[in-house]
Amino acid sequence: MLEVIKNGLIVSCQALEGEPLHSSYIMGKMALAARQAGAVGIRSNSPKDINEIKKEVDLPVIGIFKKEYEDTQIYITGTLAEVNELAKTNCEMIAVDATLRPRHKKQSLEEFLLGAKKIAPNKLFMADISTVREAVHAEQIGFDCVSTTLIGYTEESKDYTALKNEYEKLKEVISSVSIPVIAEGHVSQPQQASDCLKLGAHAVVVGGAITRPKQIAESFIEKMKNG
Repeated sequence: MLEVIKNGLIVSCQALEGEPLHSSYIMGKMALAARQAGAVGIRSNSPKDINEIKKEVDLPVIGIFKKEYEDTQIYITGTLAEVNELAKTNCEMIAVDATLRPRHKKQSLEEFLLGAKKIAPNKLFMADISTVREAVHAEQIGFDCVSTTLIGYTEESKDYTALKNEYEKLKEVISSVSIPVIAEGHVSQPQQASDCLKLGAHAVVVGGAITRPKQIAESFIEKMKNG
């Protein structure tokens, strides 16, 4: 899968409960549109959406399963229960929150990954990270690739929300690990995606700028109101 997605665009097709496009059928059509445009992969949340997307496209899918727990801030494939459900789908890769924040029931990331690989031995595992330290740790314990998904979204990385700093952090991550680095997060323009590849990113994931029309419309309206 990693060779298939190299230098390409992965489209994140997600809509959470309460959002206007929350529908597995709609996510399947979003994925179809992405494939027709030339995307090389899809990132999708929940087994139900993944199964529908796999009916529509033959692209590799990065599967996640978002679920909140009271004892942790981690909600992207945070426990082995979510891994077990994703393992029943045909997704090729499973992405998990690989930050060093406390996990559900104080399980270590190493213990989690070991258990996940036993549950889904034929799937690749992506580490969603927010810092260079987390990327290095993810490689050391056996993740297949890392993604910059959570940069700017954790307390440890809150200073890296400006695009310039995002580029600097992306470069740091790429230079610190030998496994593929997927650029994800804060990529809202085609030029930004191109710049990420030039910096050495293995591939680029774009979600909201493509598949969340409410969010896109809001950005237009805010700009129009503020001149």
